[in-house]
Amino acid sequence: MLDDPSSVPRQRDDDFSAYVEARRAALLRTAYLMTGDLATAEDVVQTTLAKLYLAWDKVSARDAVHSYTRRILTNEVTSLWRRAWRRRELPVDRLPDVATDPAYDDGTAAALWAFVGELAPRARAVVVLRYYEQLTEAEIAEVMGISVGTVKSQCSRALASLRARVPASLERPDTHERPARSGDGEQ
Repeated sequence: MLDDPSSVPRQRDDDFSAYVEARRAALLRTAYLMTGDLATAEDVVQTTLAKLYLAWDKVSARDAVHSYTRRILTNEVTSLWRRAWRRRELPVDRLPDVATDPAYDDGTAAALWAFVGELAPRARAVVVLRYYEQLTEAEIAEVMGISVGTVKSQCSRALASLRARVPASLERPDTHERPARSGDGEQ
């Protein structure tokens, strides 16, 4: 007896739904960190998942589903930055509150991500993919469609910019100047 032919699309949809259920929150966090706006991040994730669904049969058979999804998401954010209407929006005087769990955050993470949000879009994407998604430079280059050298330079410039902006109150204690040790040639 042959399997019901309608079970194939149903299985495909079930597999896709399971993937979305498992990855949606992580995709939304990544999109939010890249865009700085929850509503925009939700739109980006929705578009990403719609495009992924269209390619699901080709992609789901491979181990690269996460990479492919990240690539779609990054491309969607980049496309968003390129739209002229996005550039015409005026910034607000006050940024919205960022939800944090006080049991795990003393405010440092929220303050640091606020500085990341001020980076240029491409630099912000590199920082998010490198330090939030923990991708390698080669993986970032593949996801963003740029060279590894460009990833390195973007990351270096972004970190230099962040270091210049971060107030001393957010710096780690071990980065402050240390007193000279006795016996270093001084008498």
